[in-house]
Amino acid sequence: MATVGIFARFAIREYRRAVLKPQDTLVLLKLLGAKADWTYPSLAQSLGISASEVHAAVARAKVSGLYNEHARAPHRKALLEFLVHGLRYVFPGERGGVTRGLPTAHAAPPLKAMIQADGELPPVWPDPEGTVRGEELRPLYRSAPAAARRDPALYELLALVDAVRAGRPRERKLAVAELEARLA
Repeated sequence: MATVGIFARFAIREYRRAVLKPQDTLVLLKLLGAKADWTYPSLAQSLGISASEVHAAVARAKVSGLYNEHARAPHRKALLEFLVHGLRYVFPGERGGVTRGLPTAHAAPPLKAMIQADGELPPVWPDPEGTVRGEELRPLYRSAPAAARRDPALYELLALVDAVRAGRPRERKLAVAELEARLA
């Protein structure tokens, strides 16, 4: 009986290590544009999270098959598959009320240039420094708006991911095509 308990505890620990969290996607998206000599502290500072959170995110991504330890970069094909087919079910876009914030999804680059506004309020991440009044779309992770302001390439990736998470079919289709081009 004691042997079963040891195996059960090990299985639970391994399961917890493999369960992705929203910040893991944020870290992986940031790593797409990072140089191979990145460090946990530098990545943490640019994302506004702790180095231990970044380390844990990379470890979970590795266990999940989304991170290549030898290349020190995401597995692009696996990450694309996850973003396109899994992300909106695991971390769905949650809408809120009207707020001031930073535009996202189809209201942010690069989709903003492809989609005409239809008179509805744009989706925004709530942000005290935001300049646009729109409908709240909770960010993938709480530090995403600040990280996006510091890194335009990350901002575009996060906006595309939000279009996949919470967009209408046309917006999702355009976002998927754009993600495929960027991750190819």
